[in-house]
Amino acid sequence: MFDFRIAACSLVLCLTGCEALKGPQAVTTSKIDGPAVFAAAQSGQNAKISTGWLSEFDDARMTKLVMEALKHNNNLQSAAHRLRAAKEGTIIGGAARKPTVGASTGYRRSGGENASSSASYSLSLNASWEPDLWGRIRNSDLASRADYSAALADYRGARLSLAANTARSWCNLVTAERQLDLAQRTVISYQKALPVVERRYKAQTLRAVDVKFARNNIASAERTLRSRRLSRDDAARVLEALLGRYPSATIASSSTLPTLSQNIPAGLPSELLARRPDLQAARADLFASAQRAEIFRKNLLPSLNLNGGLSNGDSSIRRVFDPDFLVYSVAASLAQTIYRGGALSAQARAALERNRAKINDYATSALLAFREVESAIDADHSLSEQETFLETEVEQSNLAEKRALDDIALGVEGASFLEYLEAQRRAESARAALIRLRNLRLQNRIDLHLALGGDFATR
Repeated sequence: MFDFRIAACSLVLCLTGCEALKGPQAVTTSKIDGPAVFAAAQSGQNAKISTGWLSEFDDARMTKLVMEALKHNNNLQSAAHRLRAAKEGTIIGGAARKPTVGASTGYRRSGGENASSSASYSLSLNASWEPDLWGRIRNSDLASRADYSAALADYRGARLSLAANTARSWCNLVTAERQLDLAQRTVISYQKALPVVERRYKAQTLRAVDVKFARNNIASAERTLRSRRLSRDDAARVLEALLGRYPSATIASSSTLPTLSQNIPAGLPSELLARRPDLQAARADLFASAQRAEIFRKNLLPSLNLNGGLSNGDSSIRRVFDPDFLVYSVAASLAQTIYRGGALSAQARAALERNRAKINDYATSALLAFREVESAIDADHSLSEQETFLETEVEQSNLAEKRALDDIALGVEGASFLEYLEAQRRAESARAALIRLRNLRLQNRIDLHLALGGDFATR
């Protein structure tokens, strides 16, 4: 019969270990001193963070492609499997707080062929349970749950990142398509200019070298055309790979870039800490590290284990399952590691230092998040202003190119073919730069939504 007095004495001994609980405590959360508002934001932007960031670009095709990527992207599917594995870890962590029960049966026969023999049967049930005297097992359970929370946040971050990368790739593909179209139109423009130059050469108003320059322009434009076709095909393959398609460069593009809304409510910095998946994961990691630090600290304390069992053994198999013949046993054991060369204390100190490192990691991630938002907002304003000036540059360079060619065609005195070549170069460069700048604005706006944690549905 189990002596409860023994258990009482054991508990008294365990309680003396409470002194070991004194000492540095791990930190489960960390407060980040962030700004009240984003400094780069204009009036009205420090409000509620915008929702439905994909709809802001007013591009149904882009939205459709993002949905396809979320459904078929192989890397995201791998992340989903890892998330499910992490969820199973919470079950493993919680199981430690419950009793362990085992059962076994046996059969034994003794004696030879010519001698008397006997048979015996056995049945045993065993159970063990460790009372969570110091909360160590609870700490382990909480740590596994925090690991799952971090994994879930990482998965949400992976979805958001995939959505952003798909949107970026679509914008890059459309940009490459527009650059290819520009190169084709440039070749046609140079080809149309060649007969004009040849006529003026025959009229002796231009030199032979001017004709060679005109033909050189066509060859250069043809080379640019091939290069941009290659860039367009490469952009298509990048997008197709994200979609889980074979990268054949056959995806249909568009000649129109997504449009942008001028209204970009950046939200309040305090909202950022709760929205960004990477910061959510960092907080969960910080909490998990605190729980593990507590586990190592409590490993210095005694542990109590309760064991019980039912067993039977008889020559008759019918009696094996007879409750009247069962033997009950209950026992309690108290154990504590006395000496391991300071290893346990060192493990506890190391876990505490890892917890402190997680605090700094979280603060670094938060500061990086603030910086990304400020930089994206600032860049949005600057790129918008640059686009205004570049549009004027394109307009004026187009007029200069046309006027220079007209002067040559009309034989205007003093008309210089070199001036025409320079006007051509500036016009083509400005047109290409405007396409690149508009894509850069789109990319930056996507980066801003990513920096804000987006609001993309993750379920």
